[in-house]
Amino acid sequence: MAPTIGSPFRRTLALMASAAILAQAGTSGIAFAQATPETAAPGVAAPVPAAPAPTPPASAAPQQIPPLQGVVPNNGPASVADLAEGLLDAVVNISTSQNVKDDEGVGPAPRAPDGSPFQEFFNDFFNKKQDGRGPNHNVSSLGSGFVIDPTGYIVTNNHVIEGADDIEVNFANGSKLKAKLIGTDTKTDLSVLKVEPKTPLKAVKFGDSSEMRIGDWVMAIGNPFGFGGSVTVGIISGRGRNINAGPYDNFIQTDAAINKGNSGGPLFNMKGEVIGINTAIISPSGGSIGIGFSVPSELASGVVAQLREYGETRRGWLGVRIQPVTDDIADSLGLDTAKGALVAGVIKGGPVDDGSIKAGDVILKFDGKTVNEMRDLPRVVAESTVGKEVDVVVLRDGKEQTVKVKLGRLEDSDQAASGDAAPDGSQDGVITPDPDENNDLDQPDTGDQMQPVPGAPAPDQHQGQVSPDAATPKEVLGLSLSLLSPETRKVFGIAESVDGVVVTEVAPGSASAEKGLKPGDVIVEVAQEFMKSPGAVADKVKSLKQEGRRNAQLMIASANGDLRFVAVPME
Repeated sequence: MAPTIGSPFRRTLALMASAAILAQAGTSGIAFAQATPETAAPGVAAPVPAAPAPTPPASAAPQQIPPLQGVVPNNGPASVADLAEGLLDAVVNISTSQNVKDDEGVGPAPRAPDGSPFQEFFNDFFNKKQDGRGPNHNVSSLGSGFVIDPTGYIVTNNHVIEGADDIEVNFANGSKLKAKLIGTDTKTDLSVLKVEPKTPLKAVKFGDSSEMRIGDWVMAIGNPFGFGGSVTVGIISGRGRNINAGPYDNFIQTDAAINKGNSGGPLFNMKGEVIGINTAIISPSGGSIGIGFSVPSELASGVVAQLREYGETRRGWLGVRIQPVTDDIADSLGLDTAKGALVAGVIKGGPVDDGSIKAGDVILKFDGKTVNEMRDLPRVVAESTVGKEVDVVVLRDGKEQTVKVKLGRLEDSDQAASGDAAPDGSQDGVITPDPDENNDLDQPDTGDQMQPVPGAPAPDQHQGQVSPDAATPKEVLGLSLSLLSPETRKVFGIAESVDGVVVTEVAPGSASAEKGLKPGDVIVEVAQEFMKSPGAVADKVKSLKQEGRRNAQLMIASANGDLRFVAVPME
C-alpha cells in the first residue's frame, strides 16, 4: 500500500468538463462544418455534413462561408501501448500475510440484557476469548514490485513486506511463487526479494533519474487496490522533494495516478527504464489527487545493489554533527547566500577527528557535489563508498579550503540517528551513528577546539590569568555574562569539559532571547574566536560592529557539552 500523507485541505470532488467548440455564425446566422472524407485524418470519423442551405434566388450572389479556424483532426497523444506491453510482465503483485495475536486484557465483551431473545446469538458473537486469551488472525496486505534480474531478484518497498510471515509474488501470467527476503533498508523504504523461477523472468533495468527533467513523461505500473497490471501516465511534477519520510528524502513528484497498492511499483521513463520506485502519496481520501512520490533511481540503485550483495546497506560516515546555515549565520560568516552545512561538532574517534574538519566549518562541496542545504550532506555522504578518500570544500575563517577526508562506515542500528532534531535544536543527521555519543562528540582533541590536554590544569585555573576588568560580569547582546567558576558550574550543572563564558541571565524580548539562548548556556566562541572572559565577548562584539557586521556568530555549548551555532543580531 502506498502510505498516505495527511493533507489539511477539505475533500473536494473535481468535476471534469468537456470542451465545447463554438461555431461562429455567418451573416445568415447559420454555422457550417466544412470537412470532407479526403481531409479527415486516418481513423477519425469524418464530420457529418451540415444540412444544405436553401438555394438563394438567381439574382442573389452566392454567399461564401469561411472554414472554421483552428479545428485540426488528430489522433490524440502518442500511444504508450507498445512500451507498456513490453514492461507488464516484469511488474509483479506482492501479497503478504502476518499472523497477529489479539491483545490480552482488552476488557469484557459486551453482553445482551438477560432474557433478551437475542441473548444467545449476541453472546456467542462476542465470546471470542477463552481462558483470557484471544485467537490469532491473519493480516494481509497488497503491494507492487518489479523484477531486476531474470534469476528472480525483485525490488519493492519495505513497508509492503515489513513484518510479514509469508510473502507471495504474483506474476502477470497468473503464476505465483513464494519469496524470500534478501535485505531491507528502512531509511529509504526499499527491500529486495528473491524467488526461484523455473525459467528466466522478464526483467527491467534502472535508468538515471538525474537526467530527468520536470515535465518529462513517465509511466507507472502497479497493483492499485488489487487491480494488477494497471498502467497510468503523467509527467514529473517536481524533483528533490522532502516529505520527512527519512533522512535521505529526495523524492520525484509525479502526477501519474498512484494509489494504495502501487507501493513498490516502478516509475518508468519513455525508454522503459526504472527511474523511480513509487512509495507515497498525498491524499485527503486515500485516492490519487495527482501528487505521488517515488524514490529516485540515483538513490535506489546503489541501495539495491548493496542489499543484493551484502543483505544490508554499507554507507559512508563522516562523523560530524551539522545544522542548517540560516540567513543570519550566512551573514555572520560573510556568505552571500545561505548554503552548505554548518559543522556543529566532531565525533571523537570519527573519520575527521584528526582536525581535517572542525566545528564552525561550513561544508560547501563533498566529493565534487555541491551541498546547497544541510539535508544534502547526509545523502551524498551515505551514497559514498566506505573507505574512499574524498575532497571536501569548507569555508573556514572566511576562506574556502579543500581538505581530504577518508570516510568511515555508518553502523546502522535502531538507535542510529535519523535526522531528528537534537534537544538543542541542532541536527545530527544520519552521519552521526549514535545520539548517545552527543555527550562527548563535541569535545575536540586539539587546542584549536578547546579540548583540555590530559594532565594540564583545569580550565578554571586559567581564569586567574584574566585581567580583573575582563573578568567583571558584562551585559552584551541582552545577555548577562560571567566567568565560569566552580560555583556557576554547580548552579547550572555545567560539565567540567565545557569552557567559555557562562550566560547567567537573558533579557526578555532581546534578540538573544528570540534566538533561544538561556541561563546556563556557555559562549565558547564569537566569530570563530575562543572567549575566555565576559570582557573578551564584549570586545569582540564591539569589533564586529565596527567592521559593519550585522550579526555575531556564537558557538554555544549546553551544560553537557553539546554545541550549536547561533547568529544574534547586533542592531
